[in-house]
Amino acid sequence: MIELSRGVYDDIVYHAYSGGAAEICGMLAGTRGDGDEPSVVTETYEAENVAETPEIRYLIDPEEQLELIEAVEADGHDLVGFYHSHPTGPTHPSETDAARATWPDRSYVICALDGYPFVGSWRWRGDDEGFDQEMVAVRGER
Repeated sequence: MIELSRGVYDDIVYHAYSGGAAEICGMLAGTRGDGDEPSVVTETYEAENVAETPEIRYLIDPEEQLELIEAVEADGHDLVGFYHSHPTGPTHPSETDAARATWPDRSYVICALDGYPFVGSWRWRGDDEGFDQEMVAVRGER
């Protein structure tokens, strides 16, 4: 399970809308849960999508990714995972998302905008089995 503060949920959705036809992306920070404990996301860190085809792919520049990880840690948080948008769907990880996932046991949140915004999360296993969908809870406080 992953818990998003209301502010984090809103940040992801608004960031997704601001991208227009291009996918947006960023990192999720807070406390990473394991076992029965949920991950709790309290902060988002926006990243620039540097993919050659941002309408159907996202890519965080490796140098920016390192800078953001350092910022997350300097702020006293754990890297919980990543987020990106699917401006026209689907509401689940694409084959490309699965092929490019590189952080085992981290959450990959997707905001799909084909209709009403859908925010879902999947934890990558780090093997050929791919992702496990996880429940998303939104906390009331900002």
